[in-house]
Amino acid sequence: MATLISTIVTIMVAIATSCMIMMMMFIPAAAAGDFNRDFDITWGDGRAKVLNGGRLLTLSLDKTSGSGFRSKNQYLFGKIDMQIKLVAGNSAGTVTTYYLSSLGSTHDEIDFEFLGNLSGDPYTLHTNIFAEGKGNKEQQFYLWFDPTKGFHTYSVLWNPHTIIFYVDGTPIREFKNLEAKGVPFPKKQPMWVYSSLWDAEDWATRGGLVKTDWSQAPFVASYANYEAQACVWSPSTTTTSCSDSSNANSSSWLSQSLDTDGQAKIKWVQQNYMIYNYCTDSKRFPQGFPVECSS
Repeated sequence: MATLISTIVTIMVAIATSCMIMMMMFIPAAAAGDFNRDFDITWGDGRAKVLNGGRLLTLSLDKTSGSGFRSKNQYLFGKIDMQIKLVAGNSAGTVTTYYLSSLGSTHDEIDFEFLGNLSGDPYTLHTNIFAEGKGNKEQQFYLWFDPTKGFHTYSVLWNPHTIIFYVDGTPIREFKNLEAKGVPFPKKQPMWVYSSLWDAEDWATRGGLVKTDWSQAPFVASYANYEAQACVWSPSTTTTSCSDSSNANSSSWLSQSLDTDGQAKIKWVQQNYMIYNYCTDSKRFPQGFPVECSS
């Protein structure tokens, strides 16, 4: 009898554990970030550091190397927030990146890149989107604040219908799903969250005219308050959608789009702070603009 009871208990524990794993696979995750728990430092030979019990991460760059990190989880759709304090002072030649990406020649990618500048000159916020390995969808902005004086929140909303870039909760760019018009959209490949700080003096500042001043090194960017309201991908499943109807109430971002107020804000940003838009670059597209530019 004791053996039978022990066997039954073992089976029940196994079932419960299995159910827990399945729930983790399919239920969207929403938790305040812990850099020790949520990320792996992927390169930099000690130049990336996790501090304050996992609440702060710093990347540094010197003449030998930069540094970077990657999320432990992959996500298939999500609302990702990261607070970043950019390199202060003369940051010319440096690039701080924060992006989602899959792997391979047909990868998907959603980019924030912060291009450094001389002291007193504004950072350039460079955005881009890749779908099935094809990018060339650049939009660039100046910011309406000094991103080196404190932390600011940079967010990506990515769902089956749209991708929206936010700065401190203000939308700056939207890329809608226009697959019906033949425009590829990232929706099949789970992506990791990446960030890095590296030297790109050949192109980053004024097309490479301004070089990195290594006397200012090490350059440091800081990260805090990471949060992912996102669907965690499990490599052991073949799931390609995380829009489980039973979780709709806790996953409003899965169907979120810009309302009238959001559309007004994005128009304000683009009228006042956009400095490059591929959709208006007639020299680059003499045969006509991409389909999404007219939608």
